[in-house]
Amino acid sequence: MTNKDSERPLILVTNDDGIKAGGLESLVNMLKEVGDVVIAAPNESYSGMSHAITVKSPLYAKLVKDKPGLKLYKINGTPVDCVKLAINVLLDRKPDLLVSGINHGTNSSISLHYSGTVGAAREGALNQVPAVGFSLLNYSHDADFTEAVKVAKHVVVSMLADKLPKGTFINVNIPDVHPVKGARVARQSKGKWVEEFTERQDPRGRTYYWLTGHFENLEPEAKDTDEYFLNKGYAAIVPCHLDATNFNLLSYLKEENYEL
Repeated sequence: MTNKDSERPLILVTNDDGIKAGGLESLVNMLKEVGDVVIAAPNESYSGMSHAITVKSPLYAKLVKDKPGLKLYKINGTPVDCVKLAINVLLDRKPDLLVSGINHGTNSSISLHYSGTVGAAREGALNQVPAVGFSLLNYSHDADFTEAVKVAKHVVVSMLADKLPKGTFINVNIPDVHPVKGARVARQSKGKWVEEFTERQDPRGRTYYWLTGHFENLEPEAKDTDEYFLNKGYAAIVPCHLDATNFNLLSYLKEENYEL
């Protein structure tokens, strides 16, 4: 299935909700129509792991399904671990596309920095593999991914037909509405998580904390952001890149004689 002469594209799939997540199953069922699929997914949920990697313990990859056009590996690591292991060990050629998701819950605005779903897509871009992360704005275990899959197929087919520039990847969020009105290219909204910690006592009298909080959109009037389009019933397609350089600040620091 990884023959270089194969006419079907090779698609690497991962997620951060774990190998049993409904979003992963729904995504793979669609991708099998588009190309040959290799799934390298975490053995459990690694939500919120961002770009974390495992360095203090060994990784194990168990092949749990192997049939024409589809392989499934279960890995005891983060989404980024899964991508690294797949590209460097499990595959005999570089995939034509990396698809991460479909995540249970939003990864819009500032949340993309915490997301293991987006982290996996970023790792794909680091390896010069066109990559995309998909998220549905529904945290339920039994969420309906029908509309999200339609959006995902449109984006995947477009990406296979027109390769992204190197060092870039895409973050796609889909509203939990039926039907989704369409998809719009947008910029990342400025926002923040107002974090709160619930303090409790365990049975031994030790204090512990549960992270809670809520998201705050810092530019609710803007009409070109992911948050705006999601609230209007559209999927939001945000282009991202690896270069973290702030070029405005770069020029400013040079002008202000920061250089020695």
